Amino acid sequence: MTQTILKLRQTGEPVLRQPARPLGLDEIRSPEIQRLIVAMRDTLRDAPGVGLAAPQVGYGIQLAIIEDRAEYQQAIPPEQLTERGRVVLPFQVIVNPKLSIIDPTTRLFFEGCLSVAGFTALVPRAAKVRVEGLDEKGRVLLIEAEGWQARILQHEVDHLQGKLYLDSMLPRSFMTTANHARFWKDKPVCVVCAALGLLETLA
Repeated sequence: MTQTILKLRQTGEPVLRQPARPLGLDEIRSPEIQRLIVAMRDTLRDAPGVGLAAPQVGYGIQLAIIEDRAEYQQAIPPEQLTERGRVVLPFQVIVNPKLSIIDPTTRLFFEGCLSVAGFTALVPRAAKVRVEGLDEKGRVLLIEAEGWQARILQHEVDHLQGKLYLDSMLPRSFMTTANHARFWKDKPVCVVCAALGLLETLA
């Protein structure tokens, strides 16, 4: 089956900084949006990544997808998966999401973004959230999530509001993904924060 790989827009492109518009039911069910969803899925898996919002491929609409496949987690030590609260997530489409915080306790981990290619940073996120919206068929969708899923949802909903993780990150932790892999990847967040002079962040 032929895949459609869309161009990933990079920070600085206007579409990433503009609030996306909601979709009507007829639009959601239209052939155009259904094709876009498939193309976004192909693009996400090709990257690969765990979430993608429509503005990242040039469409200013409130549509996002998430998926965290088992194969993405195979090289990650079990203790790191547990620390992050990361589990396998099936493919899911989220339209017109409204996010609310259930547990505001801050969790701090590195995040990357397909629209900030080659970089990563520590980003504080709420521990547990609720997302209300619609699925790819226009049906009501309600997700309560914690751990890594909550982080992914907050990241993608931010995209639909014209925000990037750059707006929320700890600037001192901003680094290339190459240097993250070289120096920090296997270290607990508390150790990273101590080394980078960010201990006050954990207070």
